[in-house]
Amino acid sequence: MYPGLAVVQALRAAGDDALASAVAEVGSVDVTYVGGIGGIERTLAARANVHFVGIPAGGVHGLAPQRAVQNVFKLLRGWRAAYTLGLRERPAALFATGGYASVPVALAAWMLRVPILVYLPDVEPGLAVRFIARLASKVAVTVEASRAYLPDRKVVVTGYPVRGAFQDVDRLEAREALGLTADAPVLLVMGGSRGARSINRAVCENLEQIVEMAQVIHLTGELDWPWVSEQRDGLPEKLRARHAAFPYLHEMGQALASADLALCRAGASTLGELPFFGLPAVLVPYPHAWRYQRVNAKWLTERGAAVTVRDERLRDTLLSTLEQLLMDRRRLVQMEDRARALSRPDAAARLAETLLRLP
Repeated sequence: MYPGLAVVQALRAAGDDALASAVAEVGSVDVTYVGGIGGIERTLAARANVHFVGIPAGGVHGLAPQRAVQNVFKLLRGWRAAYTLGLRERPAALFATGGYASVPVALAAWMLRVPILVYLPDVEPGLAVRFIARLASKVAVTVEASRAYLPDRKVVVTGYPVRGAFQDVDRLEAREALGLTADAPVLLVMGGSRGARSINRAVCENLEQIVEMAQVIHLTGELDWPWVSEQRDGLPEKLRARHAAFPYLHEMGQALASADLALCRAGASTLGELPFFGLPAVLVPYPHAWRYQRVNAKWLTERGAAVTVRDERLRDTLLSTLEQLLMDRRRLVQMEDRARALSRPDAAARLAETLLRLP
């Protein structure tokens, strides 16, 4: 969702010379975001002032046979809805970011002879991106290593597009807005919009020791918020002020800019957002996401921007890992430099320009 919105923002701003030239060639750009029914996408699209259309969709990989069959019929209904929408709207191009909801849309676009740009945010493509890549005119990727999995003649390396709201976030102002001080290290704990239970549990089991080491921005997810907030309330008053906990935070730029170290999963956004802010990380790949997150974590770790901890080892090693990093400022600075060297701040503009210049 966020890469798509970042590209929409770039199209609207057209602040880059090459992109401004591409926009001028096509005239005005109208955007419709097509996503699955019932998710957070509609809300995020509304916040970004983007027209949203929901279609039936569901995954099939790794599900029980009965559920997978049900979702196949959902995808067929989604294709029909996307095809009808395409006939009505007659889009000039499709930008797809993978995920099961993008498959019926891409198939409908291909049948209507609409040129397709598919973007791979992870290092390794999943089934959806592999399928859409066969239909696409161009395949944009975050990192050079992704070429090994895709048709090389179609691939363009753009980097990961970060949100416009991340630009020019002031670190001290961000800390002040989150109720944090400027003179103590900050650990950002996050697990995506739904949270990460194993990370939340490991942190809460060691919460007092962790907040003694660092101030903590803790994005718990809605599901775990009730019991995590109880753990926070149980801290001594002096330490409680060092634990800024939220079920969800729309102002993610403030959290990322404030932090000296992140503890998080290794989803696709880590390849873009952590480097953009030069933020070192302890990455805990989600163990049930096939191997995408493990590959992402390995890519960042091999380049010195992160360390990886297996999910099943987190509870035993969390405190020692955080202590080693937070108490070694020289190592953190080195990791920060290596993370920042991986950043592609112009990625959203490059993707937008590629989209407008599709054959």
